[in-house]
Amino acid sequence: MKSAIKKKQIIKMEKRENGNRVVILGGGVAGSLVAKSLQFDAHVTLIDPKEYFEIPWANLRAMVEPTFAERTLINHRDYLTNGDIVTSSVVNVTETEVLTADGCQIAYDYLVIATGHADPVPKTRSERLDQYKAENQKIKSANSILIVGGGPTGVELAGEIAVDFPEKKITLVHKGSRLLEFIGAKAADKTLNWLESRNVEVKLEQSVDLNSVTDGYYQTSHGETIDADCHFLCIGKPLASGWLRETVLKNDMDSQGRIKVDELLRVKGRSNIFAIGDITDIPEIKQGFLAQKHAEVVVKNLKVIMEGGRECRLVTYKPLSSVLAIVSLGRKDAVAQFPFLTISGRIPGFIKSGDLFVGKTRKQMGLTS
Repeated sequence: MKSAIKKKQIIKMEKRENGNRVVILGGGVAGSLVAKSLQFDAHVTLIDPKEYFEIPWANLRAMVEPTFAERTLINHRDYLTNGDIVTSSVVNVTETEVLTADGCQIAYDYLVIATGHADPVPKTRSERLDQYKAENQKIKSANSILIVGGGPTGVELAGEIAVDFPEKKITLVHKGSRLLEFIGAKAADKTLNWLESRNVEVKLEQSVDLNSVTDGYYQTSHGETIDADCHFLCIGKPLASGWLRETVLKNDMDSQGRIKVDELLRVKGRSNIFAIGDITDIPEIKQGFLAQKHAEVVVKNLKVIMEGGRECRLVTYKPLSSVLAIVSLGRKDAVAQFPFLTISGRIPGFIKSGDLFVGKTRKQMGLTS
């Protein structure tokens, strides 16, 4: 192991004389796009705990149709053909290098942090495919299903199951006063009506103690009893930033663990470290397509910087002034909130729900749709 690590370190030092070293932490929707886009402009190293990139807004479809994941799970090497891939988590960052959990020290000239939210998933693509098959079997074998959480994940999962398995009894419990609190009340009302029309029972302003389940009976905070054969927890995940508090970036984070960035998406006060995606303190809803826009801005700026371009050529990121969102409701319907319009049904469903932007995303990554 030590000789392998030393060899890796020597390779990094040799590369410094031949070009800029860009190290990317996180192989999610933002980090993978940066790696793919810069691989022929710099010496790119992508560090990610898993061996694949997953299209996140399509994973719920894979739970009801596991073969769908064949297109949504993409090995990093499939799109990153001209860079280094280190399958490990990062435990420390200094002013000049990154340290991984397995002891690799990887030097950088430019660092891009895109670790997003903490989401423990299997290391290999095949293991993740098996996980979807297991989730699908869990759904198929259940007569009644409890979904905890009424944000986009809970709503979309309820929609997927209700459409593909209409015979299932589905109960959705949400602690908020309405569903989809990140968008407007009109969109939430349309979503509630759609779910109830598919016989999904929605219980608002309640929570469930998942640690006190007895023989398939769940207790809500209002004292109600829900009979369910299985449950799915669909609540927000914590940011994958706790480890940064022990690094040189410990003072570059806000109280919620988000990295403070400037309008160029550089970590504030630093010229060669960038942060993108959910981990930033940008005042906007955390959505996948916005993380992609972050990636595009950083790619443009790094190309200018590495070419020795002038500061005036750098691109600034402008957060959305209003919420733009499409939430799938099964395979054909959706609810959409645009700046001056909220609609539901087949029209927004035609935009997203059929393929869930999988073909578009694969094309963006240089792959066949």
